[in-house]
Amino acid sequence: MLKVVKGWIDRYFSDEEALGLLFILIALMLVIMLLGNVLAPFLTALVIAYLLQGTMNYCKARGLSHLTATIAVFLLFMAVMLTLLLIILPATWNQLIQFISEVPRMASKGQELLLLLPERYPELVSVEQVKEWTKQVGDEVASLGQLAVSFSLTGITGLMAVLIYCVLVPILVFFLLKDSTQILTWITGFLPAKRSLLKNVWSEMDEQIANYIRGKALEIVIVGGVTYIAFVILGLNYAALLAIAVGFSVLVPYIGAAVVTIPIALVAYFQWGLGDEFTWVLVVYAIIQALDGNVLVPLLFSEVVNLHPVAIIVAVLVFGGLWGFWGVFFAIPLATLFKAVLRAWPVALSAGTEEAQ
Repeated sequence: MLKVVKGWIDRYFSDEEALGLLFILIALMLVIMLLGNVLAPFLTALVIAYLLQGTMNYCKARGLSHLTATIAVFLLFMAVMLTLLLIILPATWNQLIQFISEVPRMASKGQELLLLLPERYPELVSVEQVKEWTKQVGDEVASLGQLAVSFSLTGITGLMAVLIYCVLVPILVFFLLKDSTQILTWITGFLPAKRSLLKNVWSEMDEQIANYIRGKALEIVIVGGVTYIAFVILGLNYAALLAIAVGFSVLVPYIGAAVVTIPIALVAYFQWGLGDEFTWVLVVYAIIQALDGNVLVPLLFSEVVNLHPVAIIVAVLVFGGLWGFWGVFFAIPLATLFKAVLRAWPVALSAGTEEAQ
């Protein structure tokens, strides 16, 4: 057994590049897990700067200097940020407050519908089951009310956090864009001089991660925007709130669309009942999801991410459990990174062994 373990270690960890890459990955994971909350503004700015790097390259390819391109892209980022803060978020917040205030009425109507089940289907549903379900619904509504109260009590702290983000993140984004070359040069100075394995992994991942993140951000905007327009035309209540939920649902492939269907169906049902309007809402939502999966995703991502659906779901569960929202957002890039490391690791070691022979 010890011989097998020693042979496995010699095969995969005898090369100094492999050990260096392993230590770098472990160090990054520990920093994110232990200091993620403290470094959250910096990590947010890093993601935004990475998203904007494609626009920076486009501007520079059109003849703009680095500083001019930085200023132009930063002003575009600030315009989008102010639009979110001053227009979209307030409207969504108002709809969220209205939705929370409507939850008790919806729950009461739902309880009335549950009480009809024993009369219509006595062989399937008993009165005791309905009472238990009613109690569970009441408990959930009460917990939702307590959550709203606690959230309102911590509103000042949340407001301060938002203000910190609004000040720090733009400053960090500007300097990350302006001094990206100097920062990368400084970071690479701490890396080992012999880093062909690291270069192989990074060269494979850089384009894939960049295209995935930018494509996913664009997919969120397109799907959320089209959904909002469709829901407004149909006259569905809480159109902005539901559209944002649909937009962010694309972060979790397969699962997100199914989960968001529930609140959309509930809002439509309590607004119109089982009528034509209810049917149209579900049909339009199904068409949007079909176009997203069969047209938009292939156009945006093509062969950038080639992972099995099981691997995608496992990655979402694992990284989402570790890092919450950001873990879900970066689940597929991290899974792709893991796959790239597994692919590059043995090949690099084999090549190095052949050269030594």
